[in-house]
Amino acid sequence: MGASSGIPAYAGYLFDLDGTLVDTAPDINTALNAALTGAGYDPVDEALTRHWVGHGARVLIEQALDYQGRPRDTVEALRDAFIDHYERNIAVASRPYPHVVDALAALRARGARLGVVTNKMTRLTLPLLAALDLDRWFACVVCGDTTARPKPAPDPALHAGALLGVGMHETLFVGDSDTDVNCARAAGCAVVCVADGYNHGIPPARLGADRVIVSFRELVSP
Repeated sequence: MGASSGIPAYAGYLFDLDGTLVDTAPDINTALNAALTGAGYDPVDEALTRHWVGHGARVLIEQALDYQGRPRDTVEALRDAFIDHYERNIAVASRPYPHVVDALAALRARGARLGVVTNKMTRLTLPLLAALDLDRWFACVVCGDTTARPKPAPDPALHAGALLGVGMHETLFVGDSDTDVNCARAAGCAVVCVADGYNHGIPPARLGADRVIVSFRELVSP
């Protein structure tokens, strides 16, 4: 059945985590700066972290080092320091985006099956979802270390669909970046992107999604 927003109802929904369900940039930035300053480097503004986040801890550290003109030979040590700090402070300032919880509840009430598909490591994903009381909404959580290949490969979406028991033709992927769009396309499911996520500087309208949404309410509008 179609919705007035133009988004039909689906049997299954797969959600990216960082930048889609939860604004995690504040805590990621704090952990990044803890690692940088601990090594004698300068901290970076949260706005930069928002631009870099989404491709994993290693790439985040590399971007920060490149920005400061530092050699990359300290990436591994900084990555370990970053993850250690972040894991211990996983949800200090991170919060679900507006209307996320209400939308998840409405979708579940419809009978839809919901899953998370993220490139975040399991050891960080599950504690974050639990700390924000979001884990109760999802029948499966597929992380960056769950399948052999992470997004943008189709493997995580296909694995999540199998766990949910829904076909890709009846599944909507909700993300915020070209990584999500490419994963969804490769898996054969429809995809929408949120307007204010972590899109690595690519305008949302150019990500290649079927639609850009400005609010999670658009997923459940009657």
